[in-house]
Parts: sequence; C-alpha cells; structure tokens
Amino acid sequence: MQRKSKALFAGIFVLLFVAFSHALYAQGATNLKFNEILLNNESNFMDEYGQRSSWLEIVNSSYSKVNIGGCYLTDDQKNPKKYWIPNNSQETVISPRGFIVFFADGKPSRGIFHLNFHLEAGKSIYLYDANGRTLVDQVTLPDVLAPDLVYYRQSIDSDQWATSAQSTPRSDNDHSHKASAGERFVEHDPIGVGMVIVAMSVVFSALAILFLFYLLVGRKFKAKKKAKSAAGEHKQAPEEHLSGEVNAAIAMALHLHFAEQHDFENTVLTIKKVARPYSPWSSKIYTLRKHPRQ
Repeated sequence: MQRKSKALFAGIFVLLFVAFSHALYAQGATNLKFNEILLNNESNFMDEYGQRSSWLEIVNSSYSKVNIGGCYLTDDQKNPKKYWIPNNSQETVISPRGFIVFFADGKPSRGIFHLNFHLEAGKSIYLYDANGRTLVDQVTLPDVLAPDLVYYRQSIDSDQWATSAQSTPRSDNDHSHKASAGERFVEHDPIGVGMVIVAMSVVFSALAILFLFYLLVGRKFKAKKKAKSAAGEHKQAPEEHLSGEVNAAIAMALHLHFAEQHDFENTVLTIKKVARPYSPWSSKIYTLRKHPRQ
C-alpha cells in the first residue's frame, strides 16, 4: 500500500512538473515578436557566407531568456509548420530583450538561421508556438518596399511599424535616449524623502515580521513545556509490592549480619595479678619443680 501511494505521488509530481515547465515555456514563447524585416537586400546586412538576402529579426520582449527552438516560421497560414526551428542548439536561446536574425534565402541546408522560403511584398509571415497551432505573432509586409528599406517596429513594446533606410539588425530600433529608473525616480523625488520612507518601511516591516514569528514560536514552546510539566505532576509512580520470598531473604540477611559481628574463639586468656611483699627477682621458688621426681 505504501509503495502504491509513493508511486502515485511520484506520478502526480512528474505531471505537475511537466505541466509547469510547459506553461513556463509557453509563457516565454508569447514574448517573441517580429521586430525588423528587410525585403530587398542589395547592399545591406550579409549572412555568414557573405551573401545578401532578405532577412527578418525577432525580439525577446521579456526580461528572461527564451528559447525559440521548436517554434515554427511560415509565410503560409495553411502550412503553419513550414519551417521548424531546431531546438538542439544554444544558438536559439535569446537573451532578455535580445534579438535573433533569420535569412529568408530558401537554403535551409546552410544552417539553423536560413529559412526554406523567400519573403514577398504584400504577404504575411507567421511565428507559431512549438505545438504548431498557437500563433505567437504575425506581420504583413507592405505592398511596395524599396531596396535596402527596412520595415521595423518603432520600439520593442510598441505595435507601431514604420520604414527606414537605416537597418539595425540584432539591436533595438529605437536609439533615442530613455530615462532610466533612477532618473525617473529623481524626477519624482528630488530630495530623497520618498526613498528614505520606503527603505525604513521595508526595514521595520521585516523587523515586525521577525518579532511576530519569534513571538509565536516562543509561545508554542512555552505551551509545550507547560503541558509536559503538568503531565509530570499528575503522573504517579506505580507502587511496588515485595513478595514473601524477598522479605524472608532480607530478614535472613539482616539476622546474619548482626549475629556474626562477634568473633568466637576457642582459647580465652585470663590475666591474674599476684601480690607479693617481696621482690621476685631473688626468689628461687619458681625454679623448683612443683612435683619433684621420686
């Protein structure tokens, strides 16, 4: 039963992990956008073979890495899986707010970034998710586009498109100066009072949370200690009753202990004081036999 439960929990964990990973991947793919397109390349950007061809640029608008590998590019909506982007290369990983360029030269044998179709004016190009059904982004090319003129997104977070004679492959199309977060903060709070308030609020909030945490933990341990002491007071030691054999053995041991304290001896010495009015040093009577021989 325990093995079945463990296997069930392991299966649920694997399913949740796969679903969560797929959700993260899908969420990353939705951040991919067409950013810049060059239709007629006469004197513009060249590929690694030194050849010029039409090309398209895709941007990762998120602030985390996205792997475009496994997605599809096509110029035919009825054939969403026209060009599959291989997913076994690190070259397809787009850095945060990064860019990637594909050459539409109809020569996919030249590498991952060479499509099997050409770009045509007035037609649309599509980017599909790895399932081949979810449309991530699409753009329709202008009917007329002069040579070396690019059709580009005005900024990464904008949906407005324009044309320009200056191409910016693998870089942002908007090169205008943008105020940083620090500069915008200084504009709203030039003295720094707001920053001080925010910093102090964060510090005191953290201290308050720690205080409450340790207070609750301390109360819990005190309650446990009090419960243990109360249980010890009510708990009585069980009375032990000695059997008759044990009592008899104890009595016999005590009797022997007290009875054997005197050391009995076979010979008793008695010292008797003899009173004589004379000095025994010159007396000869003790040298004579009491019973002389006959």
